Amino acid sequence: MARLETLNAERHRHLRAGTPVPDGRNFVPLVASEFAAAAAVCPILFSKSPETGQFYAGAMFGFRPDEPPLTLDDAFVPLDIERQAFFISGEDIAVDLEHARIADAHAQPLFDEEGRPGERLRRIQHALARLSLGLEDTDVFIRALLDLKLIEPIDISLSFDDGETLRLHGLYTVARDSLHDVGDADALRLFRAGHLQLAYAMLASLEQIPLMARRRNERLAQGL
Repeated sequence: MARLETLNAERHRHLRAGTPVPDGRNFVPLVASEFAAAAAVCPILFSKSPETGQFYAGAMFGFRPDEPPLTLDDAFVPLDIERQAFFISGEDIAVDLEHARIADAHAQPLFDEEGRPGERLRRIQHALARLSLGLEDTDVFIRALLDLKLIEPIDISLSFDDGETLRLHGLYTVARDSLHDVGDADALRLFRAGHLQLAYAMLASLEQIPLMARRRNERLAQGL
C-alpha cells in the first residue's frame, strides 16, 4: 500500500531513491513530447482508460505483461517510469515511502548536504514537469484526431516459433488512409498545431512491432 508524504528537504534529508524498478507493465502512458524518441524504439498506440473510457497514448514494450521488455535496454525511458514513486501534489512533490525504489540499498540521496536537490531528484523533477505540461497537449492532439475520425482499432496478431499466437486487443492507431484523405484546411491546422508530425510518428512506430516479435523469437530460441 502506498504511503505518500509531501517531499521536504528537512524531513527527508536522508531519503534515497534508486533507479526505476520493473513494474510488470508492457504498455506505459506517454505525452506528446516523448513521441519522437519513443517511435525509434517501440510502437506508440492508443488505448482507453478502464476508469474513464477516454483515449490515452502509450508505448508498448512487450506483448505480454510481466515479460522482460522487448526494446533495447535504456534506449528510451518514459517519463512515467522516470518519475516512479513520485507524484505531483498541488505545487509540491509527493513521494511513496513504501515503493521499492525508495527501499533500494544502492540508492542515491535525494538531497545534498545543503538540502538542495541531488542529480536523481532533479531528473525526477524534470520528468514530473514534462508530464504535467504534456498531458494537456496530448489530450488536445487526441481530440483533434477524434474530431476528424482519425483513430481506428488496430488488429495485432503475431505467430511465434513455439507455435503460440498472440492477439492484442483494445489498441488503436492513426487511421492512415483517412489521414491521407484529410482536406487541405484540416491538414494545415494539424500541421501548424504539430499534430501531423505526431500522427506520422505514431504510424512510423508501427514498424517496431515486427522487430519486437523477432526479438521475442530469439529469446524463445535461447530458452529465455
